[in-house]
Formats: sequence, C-alpha cells, structure tokens
Amino acid sequence: MAAQNQNIVNGMSADGLDGAVWRKSSHSGYNGNCVEVAALADGAVAVRNSRDPHGPALVYTRAEMVAFVAGVKDGEFDGMI
Repeated sequence: MAAQNQNIVNGMSADGLDGAVWRKSSHSGYNGNCVEVAALADGAVAVRNSRDPHGPALVYTRAEMVAFVAGVKDGEFDGMI
C-alpha cells in the first residue's frame, strides 16, 4: 500500500505519527492484549500493538480498513481465533 502522505510509511515508529489519537477496543484485557487504531489526517488508519506503543505502526487506506472490517463482521476470520 502506498501511503498518501510521503512521510508516513508502513512499519514506522508509532511515535512518528504526530497528533494520532490511539483507541483500543473496550474488549481488550487489562494486560494490553489488543491492537490500537488511529485515524490519520489524510483519511488513512494506523494500527499498532498496544503492548509496544512506541514500536512500529502499519498504515492502511480507508478502503482497506472498510474491506477488513466488513470481513470481520461477516465472520471471514472466525477460524483464526
């Protein structure tokens, strides 16, 4: 995926996403066993591991996230957990 903003690349430090407001599911456990997401100014969505908030973040387009969430809602990934 080519990031819209040339300063944002997949696998970059989550610290480099200035202004990102990270959110995680209310279903995540107390020990940080969840991923966090942040909406970016250009419409993309960043994803990071909540156990490593300063580690790498992956950046997806809005269309990619819409397709993924639709697949989750349809049960396409149920066999993975």
